[in-house]
Amino acid sequence: MSAEQAHEVPENLTKNQALVFHALDGAEKPLGAYDLLDELRGEGIRSPLQIYRALDKLIGRGLVHRLESLNAFILCAHCGDTGHQSAAFTICDLCGQVSEVEDEDLVERLAQLTSATGFRLEKSTIELRGICANCQAA
Repeated sequence: MSAEQAHEVPENLTKNQALVFHALDGAEKPLGAYDLLDELRGEGIRSPLQIYRALDKLIGRGLVHRLESLNAFILCAHCGDTGHQSAAFTICDLCGQVSEVEDEDLVERLAQLTSATGFRLEKSTIELRGICANCQAA
């Protein structure tokens, strides 16, 4: 997420939640919990538990996503849109660039696949690993 894409900090965040939100918003790549802790020590955050609590609340509000394969966190491109239960990300294995992809057809197809087995899909995260256009061109 580049500085040009800066998001306004949502209302009703605690101090720690706002600090984590701001750190993720200004980051060039997804950040792990310990990266966030290192970055925010000077702001009064001293323990991983403080980071994880803030992240849990931000995820719950639809502001942050966890990327399982990277064990890292990224600001949601739709900040606060809790209506989208499915997210897909492209992750470049060379430069680490991550982009959130929105595709309603994909969401519908996932719902069809799961409902056919009697499973009720509530949330999904898809991580697509490969090489981005910039790295392919280099």
